[in-house]
Order: sequence, then C-alpha cells, then structure tokens
Amino acid sequence: MNNVQPIGVFDSGIGGMTVVRALTHLLPHENIIYFGDTARVPYGPKSTQVVREYALQDTEVLLQHKVKIIVIACNTVSAVALDVVQKRAKVPVVGVILPGTDAAVRATKNKRIGVIGTVGTIFSHAYTNAIRQVDAEIKVFVQPCPLFVPLAEEGWIDHKATELIAKEYLFPLTLEKIDTLVLGCTHYPILRDVIGKVLHQSVTLIDSGEAAAAVVKDMLSDLKLNNTSTLQPNLQFYVSDVPHKFAEIGERFLGSTLGKVHRVEGFLS
Repeated sequence: MNNVQPIGVFDSGIGGMTVVRALTHLLPHENIIYFGDTARVPYGPKSTQVVREYALQDTEVLLQHKVKIIVIACNTVSAVALDVVQKRAKVPVVGVILPGTDAAVRATKNKRIGVIGTVGTIFSHAYTNAIRQVDAEIKVFVQPCPLFVPLAEEGWIDHKATELIAKEYLFPLTLEKIDTLVLGCTHYPILRDVIGKVLHQSVTLIDSGEAAAAVVKDMLSDLKLNNTSTLQPNLQFYVSDVPHKFAEIGERFLGSTLGKVHRVEGFLS
C-alpha cells in the first residue's frame, strides 16, 4: 500500500454519502472511491446470508481500485458481515457501528442512550449489544424510523411532514430521558436539525458516520498512510444501477457536485 491509494467506501445505496462527506471534512487530501449497490438497496430486510454475499461483492468492486482501507458505510453490513469483509479485504476495514457505539458511550452522562435506525439495523440488536459490551450498566432504548430514509432522499429537511413524523418516532425516546441518541442510519444526518429540534437540543446526537471517519483518520495516521499530496483529491462514484438518480440525490448528501457517476458493468451478471 502507498499513501496516494484511495479510501474505499461502500453502502447498499446512497446513504453512505454522508460518510464520504465526513471523510472529506476530516481528510481533505484523500482520494476516495465510493460504491453504492443501488440495484439491490435496501439491505435491511434481506437475510443475513444474502447480505454477507452482497458485502463480499461490494468489497470486490473496491479492491479492483486498489484501495488502502475500506469503510463499510452500511449499518446492516456492519452489523452482520464485518467479519467476512475483513477476511476478504486484506486491508484495514472500518464499520460504522463500533465507532458510533464508542462515541455514544463517551458522550452519555446518565447512561441512557437511544438508538434510531432502519428496521433491519434495530432488530439486529447490533448497537444494543455493542453498547452493553462496553458498559453493561448503560440502558439502551431503540426505535426504528423507516420513513426517515425516503424523507432524506426527497430532501424534505425542513418540511412540516418530516417534523410531525419525527415527533411520532422520537416521542417514546423522550419518555425514557435519554441524553444521547445514535443516528444509526447514514441517511439520518441529513435530518439532524429536525431531530435535534424535536428533542429540544437537550440530547447529544451521535453521527456514526462521523465517528467512523474519525477512526479512519487515526488509523491512517498510525499506519503512516495519510495522503500528504496537496493536489486536488480524486473522488470517484460507482453504482450498480441508475447513476443519474444517484448523482441528483448524492449532491444533496455530499453538499457538493459529484461529477460523473459510473455504473459498474456486469456487476449483477
């Protein structure tokens, strides 16, 4: 491996672009390759065996680009397939669940943490188990919020309907007096402001993607693999289907233009 090799990021779709945004903020000189499996999104409702198979295929796409580290931006893959990606990759692999867990445990003062995510992530119990492994005294309260994904993709960030749905979802967590909330889906940071508003800003919000980016930064530093070039970084985006739609929504998630989005030919054959 060498310093100029890219960071590889994959997700079941477009949500992982919030992780790319966090990486570009913390590591502005790094080249990044992103792959979104838009043909088969979402992964959450699928069986563990299928998700593990998909994760290996996603990994192969990134390895073809000779990445120096892989970030699994998908919470579902991080929950059920981290081990198979690590075994196949032969490069460092970072998921989003353990970094998000560590950040939440550090943040909580009253040991009452909430976790929101897709149905698949919530019922995998990945965050609950990880948090309790770090500190068994912490009480974890979970809430699936499936409608947050389409709302984020529609860009309904300040929409009244989004606030009403957020109130409905988050009300049970307010009753539990949580002081920390893990955004356990990479779509959810797009709705960070409305989530904070509903919780009256009294709860610390943990972006698992930001936490993962911080781990990647430390890992690259420890391995002396930081890209020290001052050239404009090369960001490349690949999908398994509908690149034009990915480009449209992805710019909203990244906060900047994407340029050309490439479809991986033969990926599904």
